[in-house]
Amino acid sequence: MVVPIWLATKDKDIQRIEVIDETGAFIKQFENTSELQFKDGFRPIEEAKADLYNGKYTSILYIKSAEKDAEIEMFYKKQPGFSTIIKIEKTIENVIRSAEIQSKFKITKEQLSEIQPNVSVKAISLDPDGEEESKNVAISTGIGFFAAILIYFFIFMYGVQIMRGVIEEKTSRIVEIIISSVKPFQLMMGKIVGIALVGLTQFLLWSILTGMIYSVIMSVFGIDAASTSQTANMMDGANVPGVDNPIQAVQEGLMTLPLLQIFISFIFYFIGGYLLYGALLGAVGSAVDSEADTQQFMLPITIPLIFSFVVAQTVMENPDGTLAFWLSIIPFTSPVIMMVRIPFGGVASWELVLSMVLLIIGFLGTTWIAAKIYRTGILMYGKKITYKELWKWLFYKG
Repeated sequence: MVVPIWLATKDKDIQRIEVIDETGAFIKQFENTSELQFKDGFRPIEEAKADLYNGKYTSILYIKSAEKDAEIEMFYKKQPGFSTIIKIEKTIENVIRSAEIQSKFKITKEQLSEIQPNVSVKAISLDPDGEEESKNVAISTGIGFFAAILIYFFIFMYGVQIMRGVIEEKTSRIVEIIISSVKPFQLMMGKIVGIALVGLTQFLLWSILTGMIYSVIMSVFGIDAASTSQTANMMDGANVPGVDNPIQAVQEGLMTLPLLQIFISFIFYFIGGYLLYGALLGAVGSAVDSEADTQQFMLPITIPLIFSFVVAQTVMENPDGTLAFWLSIIPFTSPVIMMVRIPFGGVASWELVLSMVLLIIGFLGTTWIAAKIYRTGILMYGKKITYKELWKWLFYKG
């Protein structure tokens, strides 16, 4: 618990934000912190955008209206965290609220209740060529966290099934009959691949059934943007500038995400992460006589997976940071961390390819190690295995 907190404090990159305020109402209104530095800019927005990749600023906050329902645009080259967006929105809302109160005389309770500015900062990715791409940070955060949870639990759930299956075959001595017909490596790979196909089939069925249920509900009950807008407006905090319906806002936010890339990447990292950890857990199962003896070997294997899930929150706040980059490249943490980063965009093609290649290499390496342990351990009974003993098994010949 201490290490992720320490890394979170060390990975705080400074966000330098240039504020282009056409209204003049927000000059020197943004408070600088250790991670956020605001600087008022007095130049045209087009000039600021053209200079973004050549200057010192990581983002441009463009304010062109001081109305209650204003939508503010934020152009960035370095993805702002969700907490950064919230802080900016609250600051702008407080300025608008104060201005409204000062402009009114004899404020009544009813008048005060009307002053509820609802500002939305629209994060827009700006590449070096000037191309703009809108992103919904809240939707990206939700999708990234959901994908990380699925990967985390799938790897644990199906990986442990391999380990338990190996232990069961070993303790019942049925493995002695099986390996008379197949090689130990073939038996191990058959178990790993078989359970992987079960997990993949289950995931695909969930996806198909979820889509079918969603379509049936939408068609049978006639739910659409128009029929839900009245309900949406009655919900606290549901009023999104430019969008009367939060369901519509979510749908539009999803459309800005690389859904096909997310889906394909999820399948790859689910299979790759499972194969990497599944091979090691299968080796653990072959080295012990009971599930109670697996704890000493499981801990070093599962620590990287648990660690990646714990630091996922830090990565969401800074998806382009150094910590996020390296954890999405290292095979033992990339299945979770890369799935957190992809919904935010900004993951270069070479980073994704490098991460996938290293994950494949990592799987091949762990499979080689697991095969060496499995070959010897599957017929080893009644002996307390140590790490020193496992190391010897890696170099047995034959």
